[in-house]
Amino acid sequence: MDQSSPLTDKEKKVIQGSWAKIYPKSDDVGMTSIISLFTKYPQTKQYFSQFKQIQNPEELKGTAPLRKQAHTIMTALNKMVENLGNSDVVASEMNALGKSHAQAHKVDPMYFKIMSGVIMEVLGEEFPEAMTPDVVAAWTRFWAMFCSGVTAVYDKVGWTKVAA
Repeated sequence: MDQSSPLTDKEKKVIQGSWAKIYPKSDDVGMTSIISLFTKYPQTKQYFSQFKQIQNPEELKGTAPLRKQAHTIMTALNKMVENLGNSDVVASEMNALGKSHAQAHKVDPMYFKIMSGVIMEVLGEEFPEAMTPDVVAAWTRFWAMFCSGVTAVYDKVGWTKVAA
């Protein structure tokens, strides 16, 4: 099946069912994901003014700025997951994220794919029983749809890469 085709009803249910297990700990997932992102891809810190000077990402554990950023990411993800049956809400969220990251934050869109991969790794580590092959496949399709949608917004707003 084409990765960019719309999610099936079954995939939506699988994603929402797994998210129901994950959501109570979503802020923790977000914090772990950000620390992992900065550890594996240290160049990503440049996009976060509050984290630029941190040498060791482990120093961020439990800090208020990390909690706030994690909550922001997970709130956006939750909004999309809860509304998988309403493509207008999902598109609106992708549009807002794409515009803000292209225009205000100047984040290369490739980092959405990288971050989605990091989140998937964390979910696999933290929720191995929930991340069955069917669940992983559905989430992989969700992230492909998400990254494609956000990249389309970048194209629409005329984003051009800014040298770091």
